[in-house]
Amino acid sequence: MIRALLFVIFAASCGPALALSCLPPDVVQSYIRAAGASEPYIVVHGQLRFDAARLPSTDMVTQRKPPHTLIPARLTGQALTHSGFDQPFDRNISLDVQCFGPWCAAAVPGTEYLGFLEQRDEGYVLTVDPCGGMAHPEPTPAMLKKVLTCRQVGSCSLGRP
Repeated sequence: MIRALLFVIFAASCGPALALSCLPPDVVQSYIRAAGASEPYIVVHGQLRFDAARLPSTDMVTQRKPPHTLIPARLTGQALTHSGFDQPFDRNISLDVQCFGPWCAAAVPGTEYLGFLEQRDEGYVLTVDPCGGMAHPEPTPAMLKKVLTCRQVGSCSLGRP
C-alpha cells in the first residue's frame, strides 16, 4: 500500500519529459542552405563580440521566450573568397538569437565562429538557434577547408564537399 502511494505521488510530481532533438550542425549543410537561399549570404571566419547580458533569459514559470532576439554584435575576421578566407571583415552585425519554445540558442562572446551571414537591407545578420543555426563556434581547419572547397567547386553535397 505504501509503495503504491509513493508511486502515485512520484508519478504525479513528474512533468512530461520534453527534449529538443537536433542533428549535429554541419558546415556543408549550412553552405547548401545559404547557397540555395533567395537572400544573399557571405561566409566569415572571425571573432564575435556582443553583450551576453542581452541574450534571452529563462522564465521558469511560463518557459516562454521570444522567438527572435536581435542583439547588436561585431564580427572581426576574414570573409570567404574563391581563394580562401582572405577578405578582411570587421563590421557591426545583428545576432539573431532564436528560441524554439523554451530552448534558446547559446552564443559566447569572444569566440571564433564560422558564420553564414544573411545580407539584409539593414545589414548583415548571423542567425543562431538551439540546433546551431548558421553559426559554427570554434571551427576546425577541416571545417574551413570544406567550406572553401564548396566555394571553389561551386556546389556541395552532403557526405562530401
